[in-house]
Amino acid sequence: MKVGLDIGSTTIKCVVIDESGKILFQSYERHLSKITEKVTELLTKVRRDVVRGETAALTVSGSAGMGISQTCRLPFVQEVYATHIAVGRLFPGADAVIELGGEDAKILFLSGGMEVRMNGSCAGGTGAFIDQMATLLNVPLDEMDRLAAKHEKIYTIASRCGVFAKSDVQPLLNQGARKTDICASIFAAVANQTIAGLAQGRPIEGKVLYLGGPLTFLPQLRASFDHALKIQGICPENSLYYVALGAAYCSAEEVDLGKALENVRKYGCTGSFLSIPPLFTSRAEYDEFRRRHAQCKAPRGDIASYRGGAFLGIDAGSTTVKAVLIGKKGEILSSIYRSNSGNPVPIFRDYLLDLYRRYPGIAIEGSAVTGYGEELLKNAFNVDFGIVETVAHFTAAKRFRPDVDFVIDIGGQDMKCFKIRNGA
Repeated sequence: MKVGLDIGSTTIKCVVIDESGKILFQSYERHLSKITEKVTELLTKVRRDVVRGETAALTVSGSAGMGISQTCRLPFVQEVYATHIAVGRLFPGADAVIELGGEDAKILFLSGGMEVRMNGSCAGGTGAFIDQMATLLNVPLDEMDRLAAKHEKIYTIASRCGVFAKSDVQPLLNQGARKTDICASIFAAVANQTIAGLAQGRPIEGKVLYLGGPLTFLPQLRASFDHALKIQGICPENSLYYVALGAAYCSAEEVDLGKALENVRKYGCTGSFLSIPPLFTSRAEYDEFRRRHAQCKAPRGDIASYRGGAFLGIDAGSTTVKAVLIGKKGEILSSIYRSNSGNPVPIFRDYLLDLYRRYPGIAIEGSAVTGYGEELLKNAFNVDFGIVETVAHFTAAKRFRPDVDFVIDIGGQDMKCFKIRNGA
């Protein structure tokens, strides 16, 4: 039997084939950075349930596989070569391969001159990028695909960098753009980034294979590539396992599985890492830091016994919603800090309804909103005022420290710092 192990940046794929190439076992799962544990678990299962013996021809591949193979003295094959071998055996007429992994993207040109194009060290426009966007939208990946199928328009979104993409997506969410359109726009951005960044003008045509997790699990992502390339790409059977299959096809050296398991377990206990000095050298330094920062603390009032007018401040940020209800003496009566889950409106609505229901004796006499979602919440809830964020920062800071001369704020999508002269 031959075993192929593809240890990628986010997933581990394993296949076991017999001498004729028939697949006897296959496994695909996320390793959640617990690579050693997952490899140990897989090899134990293969040894016990599939091989049922002590030796098998085994080869490792994948972006995270080289370290284990070198340390544990296991045969290794580069993933591009493994893919090429698998495509040659399983789909010999292919002209090109587009493969998206957890943190890499590849295009293999197989006809008209063999050539390989890969992304660099950045994971922009790959599976990890799509995961990040799904988290931002607060939807599972399969739901993201279903939403994209119902889109009506495509927005321009950067996919070269997750930070830039968030800077494009978050304002769209805060302005009320439909998630269906945003999901489709993210897939279109990934397709455009892969084609423009890797193909760089070389035509992608003929029989084009789609491989890797994102292109296997997300039909709308494949549709985005089809649309951009004006082709009908092919997602073949076992598209998740081409690297693992290529590794298995390359396997020739018999490996003692028991010894391999022992070496993998030891591999998890080795390694040294660079570190930087701690922020605090003693508990006393930390306590002093806490004491200094606790000086600027807003007083709190008892909302249950409070009667009369109150004032509401809202910060609809890029990733969170903050709201504070204060009494006439400036005491905090109620506050929230919550993720906006891609839409601040229902988050703030629920808070407001709960406030009215539980404390009917309080009358909100004035309200103001700031942040990314200022216009959205101002219009949705008829908020009295909209305030520029830096003005809101300065106003609050001056209340706690009248002599404030510098303010720095690090938010979900932005950073701000400004100096104040002569009390502004």
